[in-house]
Amino acid sequence: MLVPRQMLTRALHIRHIRQSSTSAAALIKDYDETPLTYLEGFPKPDPKHAETIHALPRGLSGKNISAKERKAGRVPSIVFEQEDGQHGGNKRLISVQNNQIKKLVNHLGTSYFLSRLFDLEVRADVGSDDVIEKVRVLPRLLHLHAATDAVLNVTFVRAPSHALLKVDVPLVFIGDDVSPGLKKGSYLNIIKRTAKFICPADIIPPFIEVDLSELDAGQKLVMGDLKVHPALKLARSKDEPICKIAGARASLEQKKSK
Repeated sequence: MLVPRQMLTRALHIRHIRQSSTSAAALIKDYDETPLTYLEGFPKPDPKHAETIHALPRGLSGKNISAKERKAGRVPSIVFEQEDGQHGGNKRLISVQNNQIKKLVNHLGTSYFLSRLFDLEVRADVGSDDVIEKVRVLPRLLHLHAATDAVLNVTFVRAPSHALLKVDVPLVFIGDDVSPGLKKGSYLNIIKRTAKFICPADIIPPFIEVDLSELDAGQKLVMGDLKVHPALKLARSKDEPICKIAGARASLEQKKSK
């Protein structure tokens, strides 16, 4: 028999679950009824970089299996469903082509690869037309060899339209040519090169611009200063610093004259 305190704790826990489930369902329903689109003035993914990643099913996992896959020119990978921003259920073991992933990473760069959506097509076997699963995914983790940068494994999460995905979006710094502080001889101290946002899957930005054009010496920009689609939500504090215009460079001539 539950004592009063235990009963109260249990009741609050059940109410929290029900409220969370109702809110999540309402949010998904809104997305289904009103698809989100990219807005003018914000970066959109370049369609020329769109590519379907080809994969094969993988029945087993383990060090020996992974070694055999890599020897055959494939990269051991996993596709997850995302739940509450974390890797959840509906796990599928797959292998992707090493050459294709290496080409994408080299072409886009690691940060841009990990913030871009791809179509993923899982076929029954090499050369088979039997498609087991075709789904849109977001690369979540990329494991590279420390010495050679060879791709060791990749983790993907499914990205249907209703999904809310945590994404480290690359930051692109602009306006440095007209920044008052930089013109005076100060220098740009970059603290963050990505910003973590919770993004509806249909409007993940390829990058976010950080405008330095009005920054003077001693001034800084924080996460809350970033201009993004209103449906994007910061996953961290809005006061977290991004960059600062710091100090002033003394010329070699000035040093020599002293």
